[in-house]
Amino acid sequence: MHIDSVFLFDLDGTLVDSVYQHVLAWKEALDQEGIDLAVWRIHRRIGMSGGLFVNQLLRETGMEISPERVERLARLHAAAYARLGASVRPLNGAKELLATLDAAGHPWAIATSGRMETAAPNLRALGVDPQRVPVVTRDMVKYAKPDPDLFLAAAARLNVSTETAVIIGDSIWDMLAARRCRGLGVGLLSGGYGQEELERAGAARVYEDPADLLKHLDEVGGRR
Repeated sequence: MHIDSVFLFDLDGTLVDSVYQHVLAWKEALDQEGIDLAVWRIHRRIGMSGGLFVNQLLRETGMEISPERVERLARLHAAAYARLGASVRPLNGAKELLATLDAAGHPWAIATSGRMETAAPNLRALGVDPQRVPVVTRDMVKYAKPDPDLFLAAAARLNVSTETAVIIGDSIWDMLAARRCRGLGVGLLSGGYGQEELERAGAARVYEDPADLLKHLDEVGGRR
């Protein structure tokens, strides 16, 4: 019996060009809290859940970690991203890739570590309607990446197992989560992580961006 491939996508840096807007939004939030942290350290954590992200960064700086501070930083980040998010655009080939999967009958869903308030403008930029396409956000699961909960929930929305899914992301956190739920991890370079990093984290294949993946869709079990 032939089983069509199912595709589970991360959002930021995978389908939309939003990673650096998130970095700048977190930088603004941290600055407002008087936390001086280099931008490159922030970028290395993009793709984690906001709570885990903040906890790691505060631990690195040796500053106090309180639930109130974590929540305050999350609110500041969301407010900053609401302004910066207007410049977010779909990555090259993203819309074409999703349209190709639809035309070929491949089910797909989106699983993002962002909350719906920050994911919503990105979905609009991509032309994705959460009423039609399964979208799982951080506020819908107990743990975010590198835990596998987001991808497990997205697969459940499609009534499939993650073990039959192609899981596409741009960060090592996506690839680690894919390994933990036994999906086929496919990495994209469009979020700023390098090929070797993604492969060490478990990526079976690495492509430049959605357009490059579309050209090689047959390599990961997709039809065009």
